[in-house]
Amino acid sequence: MKKQSSNNSKNLERFIEETKKDIEEKIREMITDKEILSILEGGKRLRSILANLTFKTCKKGKDTINHYQQALEGEVVIELAHAASLVHDDIIDNDKKRRGKTSFHIKNGVANAILTGHKMLVMGFNIALKHGKEWAKLYVNSWDNVINGELNEVEINKNGFSKKELSSKTKIFDIYNKIIDFKTAELFASACKAGALEANMSEDILKIFSDYGREIGIAYQLADDLVDLENGEIIESVIVPLLNKVNNNSIKMSSMNKRDIKKKYKKNKDEIRKLYLEEINKHVKTAEKLSRKKSIPVSSYKKLLEEFPRFIINEMLKKIDIAI
Repeated sequence: MKKQSSNNSKNLERFIEETKKDIEEKIREMITDKEILSILEGGKRLRSILANLTFKTCKKGKDTINHYQQALEGEVVIELAHAASLVHDDIIDNDKKRRGKTSFHIKNGVANAILTGHKMLVMGFNIALKHGKEWAKLYVNSWDNVINGELNEVEINKNGFSKKELSSKTKIFDIYNKIIDFKTAELFASACKAGALEANMSEDILKIFSDYGREIGIAYQLADDLVDLENGEIIESVIVPLLNKVNNNSIKMSSMNKRDIKKKYKKNKDEIRKLYLEEINKHVKTAEKLSRKKSIPVSSYKKLLEEFPRFIINEMLKKIDIAI
């Protein structure tokens, strides 16, 4: 059984490497704007790779060369939308680094960054239109949800969670996941749905893949946040409610400064890590279960689909020497 799992992991690594290469080539073929190309450089391409895996799974690997090239076009759309959201995120959060380089708005100015982000979104929409009405509709709806997620996060960062949200009866990760759902998981869900849409799948299969991507997206963002916390980055809008959770709602947010938060986090680090890992594992297992649905065509790609969630999350958690 372990040997089989090891072989699947190697096959998945090979698939990720080859798909990323194909996506990079398609980006260079389709985009000539130097500023946009610089923004796109250095990405992991996770969402577009996931779209590709979904497409290959639905087609059982029997796609034509032309159809595969069309699918890659759609994956460039995903990269444009994701990178545009990062440009705007960096402005909102005043992040000075992105993908190991100076953030675009720091280097080129906020006005240029906002407009270039918009330009990328328009470029993506024009490509989506070429793929039909359903593709264009998916693009617009996804971006609308991402914006709503961003607005929700801005509001929470400004005002914190309400007393009702922080009541002892509330499961704190339910609130947390609502932020992640629109802000991060939406693009994972849309990427999977786009791959299935490109393969002309039925509505019930589109729904399965959308749910599958959403579960991976939530798990991925939770893992990313856990890595940040373990490396000393305190995300106040998240960590204060979690501290309240492990301290039975005994912490008054108004009396907390950053130094206090860091001290309390350090004291409760193991318990908070446990909460994160339990939640991450829950979403990974749900994604794995969805990948095994009988309505998804059987092929070697379906096995990779099941392997993908745990593999990609453990790649993230490697940074802090943890695995699920």
